[in-house]
Amino acid sequence: MAQSNFWQSLFRTKPVEAYQKEAEQTGLRRALGRWSLVSLGIGAIIGGGIFTLTGVAAKLYAGPALAISFVLAGFACLLAALAYAEFSSIVPVEGSAYAYSYATVGEIVAWFIGWNLILEYMMGATTVAVAWSGYLEKLLHLFNLHLPYWLTNDPFTAAKKAQELGEAAPAFAVNLPGFLISWVVTGILLRGIKETASTNNIIVFIKVGAVLFVILAGLFYLNPDNWHPFIPAPETDEAGNVHYGWAGIFTAATIVFFAYIGFDAVSTQAGEAINPRKDVPFAIIASLLITTVLYIAVSLVLTGMVPYKELDERAPVASAFAGAGVGWATYIITLAAVAGLISVMMVMLLGQTRIFLAMAKDGLLPKSLFGYIHPTYKTPFRSTLLVGGIISVTAAFVPIVNVSELTSLGTLLAFTLVSLSVFILRIKRPDLERPYKAPLWPLVSLGGVAVNIFLMSQARKENLRAFAIWAVIGLMVYFLYSRRQSALQRKATD
Repeated sequence: MAQSNFWQSLFRTKPVEAYQKEAEQTGLRRALGRWSLVSLGIGAIIGGGIFTLTGVAAKLYAGPALAISFVLAGFACLLAALAYAEFSSIVPVEGSAYAYSYATVGEIVAWFIGWNLILEYMMGATTVAVAWSGYLEKLLHLFNLHLPYWLTNDPFTAAKKAQELGEAAPAFAVNLPGFLISWVVTGILLRGIKETASTNNIIVFIKVGAVLFVILAGLFYLNPDNWHPFIPAPETDEAGNVHYGWAGIFTAATIVFFAYIGFDAVSTQAGEAINPRKDVPFAIIASLLITTVLYIAVSLVLTGMVPYKELDERAPVASAFAGAGVGWATYIITLAAVAGLISVMMVMLLGQTRIFLAMAKDGLLPKSLFGYIHPTYKTPFRSTLLVGGIISVTAAFVPIVNVSELTSLGTLLAFTLVSLSVFILRIKRPDLERPYKAPLWPLVSLGGVAVNIFLMSQARKENLRAFAIWAVIGLMVYFLYSRRQSALQRKATD
């Protein structure tokens, strides 16, 4: 009997009605309209992916067929986006995939999703902070300003650079730009959602303008010969990884999938949306469709401007224009990247603290830290400070290697379970009011599950192993702390 109760407790669910009641008493300031939410979605999506990952994906895996990889990744995201849109109209709270899973699949699954969203939001923000530092360095170089390498790299990376230069490793090294930008973004978020949204709108205008510039200016320098063959013949390296061909296209899809991460962050803003049940679903789908069209266009332009094997893995957009003899465009692109990555960090931090807030309300995290709302600013103040601090220190002192793919795995799992949760809720609670219903049910839900699991299976083995270790740590935290402190557990034992 005790064993039966134990297993039942792992899969206990929080009633949808309880979430709907919480939505009326969020404690956060409702200040986001429909287009502010769309802007937040675009702000989160367009950033590091388009300016960096396109180089690795095209040069090493897909070639000109990178456009197909973007279509595949975008299609996988669209299936998940439709599921997110339906759920956000039913459960308009800041918990996103965590809350959706808690309402349908059960507590341990919800915890696991919340744990993996740390990979998407906190580790994603850290990766972006390091990328921002690299682009700032490039921008300064364009104006002949040079910072010492021990001030722009973590100690481990700085030691490698010293070895390459034939120098002794520096006694001290820190990624100072990455550290500082983390605190700038944290400061904006602490002040309130209005200030955050206004700053984000300005940055989104700049970087969408830059992406349109890349597309329109690049059209004048296209060489269709660079698209042949569109799908290069497959090659296998010593580690057994397949490059090019359809296998390479699928691998590239898992890499560029990171470029789409962020549209789901819109769902974490439900507690601050003026009309969440209608505007959040609209913003999720609109931001994803807009950016998908831009991404496909950029990938075709880049691989059409220069042969894909000549793209710079670290700065593909700038290298494509330089290779086409349009060096001056590098200034615009680099400046837009420096500005654009700030809004990505902003929405990532915003999403992470709102996920933590939802988990704290349910007792799975300490409420005094993660559930505290500032009485004046109406923001999760202590949580924002903590997350900002962790990101700043990690960006300053820890090398970020392959984190983007690990982040993609965590996100794909979240997408899989949200798609599954919509399927389950349609069967268990057909009576619920659904202001937005995903079309073609159950094909969209089950298709989302299948596509996301397939993309996870295409990840490199070392990243799957690292993901498994992360999962085990998360389960340990759940059983040692969260399960005992759960509000549902306490209610059951009272």
